[in-house]
Parts: sequence; C-alpha cells; structure tokens
Amino acid sequence: MDIFERVRNQKGNIGQYAKQAHGYFSFPKLEGEIGPRMKFRGKEVLNWSLNNYIGLANDPEVRKADAEAAAKYGMAYPMGARMMSGQTSRHEYLESQLAEFVGKPDAFLLNFGYQGMVSIIDAMTSRHDCIVYDAEDHACIMDGLRLSPAKRYVYLHNDMESLRKQLERATKWVENTGGGILVVTEGLFGMAGDLGKLDEIVAMKKDFNFRLLVDDAHGFGTMGPHGAGTGDHFGVMDGIDLYFATFAKAMAGIGAFIACDEDICMYLRYNMRSQTFAKSLPMPMVEGAIKRLELLRTKPELREKLWTIVRALQAGLKVDGLNIGATNSPVTPVYLSGSVAEGTQVAMDLRENYNLFCSIVVYPVIPKGQLLLRLIPTAMHTLEDVDYTVKAFKNVAQKLANGEYSKDVVVDANAL
Repeated sequence: MDIFERVRNQKGNIGQYAKQAHGYFSFPKLEGEIGPRMKFRGKEVLNWSLNNYIGLANDPEVRKADAEAAAKYGMAYPMGARMMSGQTSRHEYLESQLAEFVGKPDAFLLNFGYQGMVSIIDAMTSRHDCIVYDAEDHACIMDGLRLSPAKRYVYLHNDMESLRKQLERATKWVENTGGGILVVTEGLFGMAGDLGKLDEIVAMKKDFNFRLLVDDAHGFGTMGPHGAGTGDHFGVMDGIDLYFATFAKAMAGIGAFIACDEDICMYLRYNMRSQTFAKSLPMPMVEGAIKRLELLRTKPELREKLWTIVRALQAGLKVDGLNIGATNSPVTPVYLSGSVAEGTQVAMDLRENYNLFCSIVVYPVIPKGQLLLRLIPTAMHTLEDVDYTVKAFKNVAQKLANGEYSKDVVVDANAL
C-alpha cells in the first residue's frame, strides 16, 4: 500500500476527529496577552487552559529581561550545538543555579523537555538494563521507552504493591544480564493532578537496587516549601537520582534540565543525542530562564497566591458535588460521565454561553463513557474567577445529568 494512502485512511486515535474538531476543540487560537482573560474566536473568555502557574509569562521583569536579551544577542546566538560552538558562560551559570535550587550537585540544560526526556532514557539504558515505569507516565517517557533497547516492566498507576512485583521481576532479569534497573515516574501527573508516591518509591531502595528518574514538569515551581518540586514536597530529593523538569510550566518559557551527580551529568552532556546534534538554546531563552528562576526563588508570594486559587477552586467544585478525582496539586480535573458527542457540547456550551475556556479530554485518551475537563489555576486568577467558574461547571453538569445534551451529535467546529 502507498504510504500516503494508508495515512489518509488511518488517521489515528485523535486524528479521526480532526475534520470536526480542528480550530475549535483542537488547535484553538487563544489570542492577546497571556493571562486569565484572552480572546477566542473574537470574544473574551475566562481562560483555564495555560500552564502559566505562577504568572511569570507576562511579569514585567520577565518581559524586560526577554526584550533586553533579544536586543543584545538576537535570536541566533550562540550558533551551533553546545559541544561544537554553542557553549556560553550564561548557559553554565543557569545550570549552576538550577542545580543549587533543586539541591543537586550539577544540572544539564536541555533545549526542550519532550526530546530531553526521550534522550535521557536512551542515553541511560542499554539492552542489559531494565526499566520499570508507571502505567500513566507522560508520552515523552513512553517514546523514550520505545527508543531504548532495555527490557520494560510496567506497574499499575501509583500502585506500590504492583511496583514491588515488577521490581522483583526486574531484579531477576538483571541478575542474568548483569544490567541495572531504572524506575521512571512523574512527580506530578499532569492529567489527573495526583502526585507520584516518591516517598514510598524511594523507601523501596532498601529492598531493591535501582536508580530513580522523576519527570517533574508540573511539580517544579509549584510543589514543596521552596517550590523546588515534588521531591521537595516529600523531602526525598536526595533519593531521586535523576531529576528532570521543564521551563514550559511554572517558568513560562522554553527549555528543560536534568539534575544529578556531576559525573552522570557529564556523561549525559556527551551522550544525549538530542543535545549533541541540536542547536544550543538561544541566549534570550537562557537569560529569560535566569530571570524566571530568580523570581521563582525570591517571590514565594506568587506560589502562595497560586495555592490560594487552587484551594478555593477545588473546594468550590467539591462542595457542589463535582468529581475532581485524587488531585493534590494545582492541576484540577473535573470528571463527568457522557459520550464523546456530549463532551463536545459541554465544551461548546462553556465556551459560547459562559465565555469559559478549558481543555476537554475524551475517549480514546480516557476510558469510554468518561469526560475530563481540565482546569489549570494560576496566580493571576482571582477568587471572583473561581466563583464564576464553579457556578458554570455546576450548571453544565446538571444539564448533562438531565440529558440536555445529545448523546449522538458531535459538534462540528466547521459549522460554528
């Protein structure tokens, strides 16, 4: 079969909805200044869909640092991969500051989070090794697993008895191969908002010999007494061997980092193909990240404001009988029961009649018959925003329960 013929007929689990969803449910355009209120299709909406957790995207100091760095260096400097010609003292300075903040000996700055995680797993494992991972780990971890030749065992999400059984299997495997074990989990699961049980996983090191890699994209900057992440929250950062986080969430930027022992960091600098063969992070991104990290460290009131909004939103939703699952983080999912068709109508009702924008997730990403509306609170939201949103969600949930949305008619974005 011709490759083009195949992809035209087999559009993929999400792509099958592209014709009806494109530009509205998928690839929507949010315009204007980043914040709680933006424009969608020409009208203002209350926006709960951006990972700008502590509000740094439009912080005046951040915008000034970004602009000054762009004016000074342009967007090209430094040219080339860091190993060849793209190294600067400012890249190294940012790494030292990141390592200090998360309490690790060293850190390696990465261009992007997704490709970084894929490449870390590839670099750290061989065909003799074994990877034990959480069933609900992020797609970047899954793609890293695909690339790695290591043996793989999956444990049920956050199920420590399941993890123990898989570690027993992994231990038997590496006894025969002479390899090692890498456990991979998220610190904060970005869809459901629950925390990886890092304290319990670290405690298992007394029974098993393994290294722990934690993807803390959503936890970095939001969790812990200092905002240093989920390891900081549990007080087990010393037990995390490879700590990974991205700038795309609380830091509202581009880039990522991996923090670990100095010799392991040096190994990764020379063996992560996604960095060795890719252009160095441009200087405006580096200078911008330095300023963002400075504010994250020196303005704890931003994180405190975030948590004020989080607590109010989650408490309000629960009081009104809405199911927010097991979240214990800023990520706030609202679970409803309904068909894909009903889900499209709920989302459209929120956007068109309540001027409220949030992300919707439907089957096949989640189980059939379940709908997930994900809210991302930020430090820029207000308690008035929270009150309005809780009332809106209560209304649409009641309409869904009353059967006011069609079970069969999928909203066609092209008709809106």
